[in-house]
Amino acid sequence: MIDGVAIHPLKRIPDERGTIFHMLKRTDAHFREFGEIYFSSVYQGVIKGWHLHHQMTLNYACIVGRIKLVLYDDRAQSPSRGKVQEIFLGRDNYVLVVVPPEVWNGFKGLAPESIVANCATLPHDPNEIVRLDPFSPQIPYDWSLRQG
Repeated sequence: MIDGVAIHPLKRIPDERGTIFHMLKRTDAHFREFGEIYFSSVYQGVIKGWHLHHQMTLNYACIVGRIKLVLYDDRAQSPSRGKVQEIFLGRDNYVLVVVPPEVWNGFKGLAPESIVANCATLPHDPNEIVRLDPFSPQIPYDWSLRQG
């Protein structure tokens, strides 16, 4: 587990009309502040990453489909520096993943189309984010499917 990353189970309320998917309330102990919420669509096999935010905390949930979220800790003073963490999100694991600033993150679509919600603590600022190619050797991770 990467230091500062938290995973919180989320509630779903299904009935004959459909399902309510809870994500984040300001009364939740892990709620910090609201900057913006956005939804990112990703197709099967597509990788969105790598991203690193200097100040923003991310709050990810996958509300449609399934993704593999991958985190990499390259923070100089972190006890988990050099660690990689994989988390599978979707209907079978409906959770909120809190990603602190300065942790690299990316995700790969595992369903025909997946929708990821992010309730970020800051509005988007292009000067606050760093991006890397998903296959950059700077991050020791192989996005390939691993059998068995």
